[in-house]
Amino acid sequence: IAASYLKSGKKNNNKGVDIMDDKKIFEEMLNILRVYTKDQAALEKATLDTHILDDLKVNSARLVDVIIKGEDVFGITVEDDEADKIRTIGDAVNIIKQKLG
Repeated sequence: IAASYLKSGKKNNNKGVDIMDDKKIFEEMLNILRVYTKDQAALEKATLDTHILDDLKVNSARLVDVIIKGEDVFGITVEDDEADKIRTIGDAVNIIKQKLG
């Protein structure tokens, strides 16, 4: 594990899973959102503060799909009360980071 940490530059949690940094999580969230985003130009300029529903024009039903896809991609479970707090890409990144940490 230590050798892989030194080579990859990533930390490793006790479960043997590489911990992703914010940038990597953000990039993966953009990949997930690409399928559901009506405003692709806004996605290209997205930041952590980008509002998923308002700025990217993802409807609330599709936001559920985004969360489910995120759970699959990152191997996590997002509780309903946590999902209700996801408004921006940064909100999603923070929840994913917390779950992976």
